[in-house]
Amino acid sequence: AASAPRPLPSSGPKSLREMPHPLATSSSEEMGPALTPSPDLLLPRSIADKDLSLPNGTPVDTSSPASSSSLLNRLQLDDDLDVETRDLFVTVDDPKKHVCTMETYITYRVTTKTTRAEFDLPEYSVRRRYQDFDWLRNKLEESQPTHLIPPLPEKFVVKGVVDRFSEEFVETRRKALDKFLKRITDHPVLSFNEHFNVFLTAKDLNAYKKQGMALLSKMGESVKYVTGGYKLRSRPLEFAAIGDYLDTFSLKLGTIDRIAQRIIKEQLEYLVELREYGPVYSTWGGLEVELSEPLEGVSACIGNCCTALEELSEDMTEDFLPVLREYILYAESMKNVLKKRDQVQAEYEAKLEAVALKREDRPKVPTDVEKCQDRVECFNADLKADMERWQNNKRQDFRQLLMGMADKNIQYYEKVCVT
Repeated sequence: AASAPRPLPSSGPKSLREMPHPLATSSSEEMGPALTPSPDLLLPRSIADKDLSLPNGTPVDTSSPASSSSLLNRLQLDDDLDVETRDLFVTVDDPKKHVCTMETYITYRVTTKTTRAEFDLPEYSVRRRYQDFDWLRNKLEESQPTHLIPPLPEKFVVKGVVDRFSEEFVETRRKALDKFLKRITDHPVLSFNEHFNVFLTAKDLNAYKKQGMALLSKMGESVKYVTGGYKLRSRPLEFAAIGDYLDTFSLKLGTIDRIAQRIIKEQLEYLVELREYGPVYSTWGGLEVELSEPLEGVSACIGNCCTALEELSEDMTEDFLPVLREYILYAESMKNVLKKRDQVQAEYEAKLEAVALKREDRPKVPTDVEKCQDRVECFNADLKADMERWQNNKRQDFRQLLMGMADKNIQYYEKVCVT
């Protein structure tokens, strides 16, 4: 028999006024009006204490952060990360150019080594092009709507500005695609997805695509959000804090990205001038024997500066910018999952209101309302688990990135310093 609906989780009565942004510099009074949790979204103690787990059985900590500042605590530079037993390894390498009558494209070798029972062989090697990676990501979004899907590098490049067949561009994309698959491989749910298995093992992926196999999970099929124009009353405070954090994070990272690109552009313009500047001293030294030694010294010093600056610019272009752009796209992906969660909650609230209006005729809650509530709880648990994982990855990536760039700048100034 159907029972009364279980109230959904909430982070409590604390308002967002008391929850400072990790990246914001303004005071808490400037954060706008407080949000009030929906009356239907208060969670009894018994349910709050219930342990949730992911579809594969992995336990999930769904406790709400006391404030959005707790997100910043996960950025602390430490090495206390849980080490999981690895049984799946994927690498992307060996890019090759294919010239056909209709198109020219690049393929990459995807090598898989595994001990999982879901795979027939311990090792696979297939070739995939960018659109195959794009297909995989779309399928993961369809079949795992409650999870954060890692972003792909941008597909399009500006013609005349970037040569998409140049060694530099292909290598940068290879690294990004390799990281994309490793993100999926490390995920406790996405790595078991059937589409991911097919991507890693099928010799002819196009034949599989044409079959139109419907491998959508029940969750994927059920998330056809029909809310009838119903608007969400309010996000639970913990998810409102996450959304606010992502907005601030994207803004800050976007600013850093624009400034970094401008710095690189100015460095390259300076490098062009420097390369013309050095030979002038060498030519001058050939005309005046008495000054040839110091002039040749200046020319050699400028040449050394050119080499050091070129290396620094390459490091920023190949290592620094890609990570910034990946995390800008990552934040957008997380926002999309947050919107899907809101849509499911809005659907649940709409159905709950419809039941309340007919409560005299139908004293018991319909099964579809309970199922909708289960979907909201599933979304909440999965999103919070993925946010935790994302924060851990971000902490490691930015520690490595920033410390690496600091070292590169130190090395640059050591090379150009004249003693």
